[in-house]
Amino acid sequence: MLRPYANAHEGKVSPVLAALCVALIVYASLYPLKGWRLPPGADLVDLMRLPWQRWITGFDTTSNLLGYLPLGLLLTFANLRERGSASTAVLQALALGAALSYGMEVLQQFVPMRVPSLLDWALNSAGTLLGALLAVVLDRLGWAARWRWLHDRWLERGGRGALALLLLWPIALLFPSPLPFGLGQVGGQLRELSSAVVDVAPWLEPLMGWLDATEVFEPASSRLETMVAILGLLAPCLLAYAASAPSWRRIALGLGVLAAAAGTVTLSTALNFGPDHALAWRAVSATTGLWVAAVVSLALCWIGPRTAGHLALVALTGLVILVHLAPADPYFAQSLQAWEQGRFIRFHGLAQWVGWLWPYAAIVWLLGRDNSRR
Repeated sequence: MLRPYANAHEGKVSPVLAALCVALIVYASLYPLKGWRLPPGADLVDLMRLPWQRWITGFDTTSNLLGYLPLGLLLTFANLRERGSASTAVLQALALGAALSYGMEVLQQFVPMRVPSLLDWALNSAGTLLGALLAVVLDRLGWAARWRWLHDRWLERGGRGALALLLLWPIALLFPSPLPFGLGQVGGQLRELSSAVVDVAPWLEPLMGWLDATEVFEPASSRLETMVAILGLLAPCLLAYAASAPSWRRIALGLGVLAAAAGTVTLSTALNFGPDHALAWRAVSATTGLWVAAVVSLALCWIGPRTAGHLALVALTGLVILVHLAPADPYFAQSLQAWEQGRFIRFHGLAQWVGWLWPYAAIVWLLGRDNSRR
């Protein structure tokens, strides 16, 4: 019978996941990270006192309650791993979650368009408590040990780094991309950064001119869109293969990655354009890329992990190059309005940053893993 936390390795919850959860909460709570100002006429006592919210919506209640649930879950698992009592683990997780929520609510008074409230703090704390209690229940049922056992069977060569990357990839796809499944396009951000730096360092002006010259407004060719879709879908499949041994499980991993891609892009399109247009992303290039990626991933499911890692690096490098060679779409900005306004403002910046950085994080992980095996 499987027993949770039978040794120091079994059921181990990586502290990186808890730290990542905290970072996501901080980013979502303080977005947008600009335009901060001191509330007029507020003294220290006013800043530390949280007002009671006068109105509340179902979306706000759900997001505040569920947003802190993973934090309570991870913190409690980490405490239980140290063989602490269940009550102590729950209280410690609740104290940390409540303190983090209070700090975020206080800081939100400096952020434009954010309204801190005592009710949000109470809901965040309740969410932390729910996550902590859920962790205790899962621990008693032995599910934590079973999860670790399944992880070691499916991703035994990748550790928690591969799992974290694969879990973050659908979040990256939630943010609309200029090309189907084309992540990692940071050229626009580099142009904005260079514009700010050129005032301080005039000698960088030629570089600024080159960056501006690369921004051509015209539709991308269907061939380019198809290639980006193929590479964007193959990259996570090959990353999963690099973290697993050749077996029938790779078939499930590859098809699972592609199914997650289709489901996530469908959800993103529905949030962006409405449920009636949820399948509008199925253009010829995206559909062709999906089928080609499925065939290639099945054909490569028996290659060695080292070869899979090298091919994943090739796919990621090609993806990054192609998305930066693609011309800018003048209509793309219009499709982001649903994300930049309204209820999605808290998740807009988070999904966007994950989409920008995911290919580079995967490249760093693959290079580090390859070097560690030499």
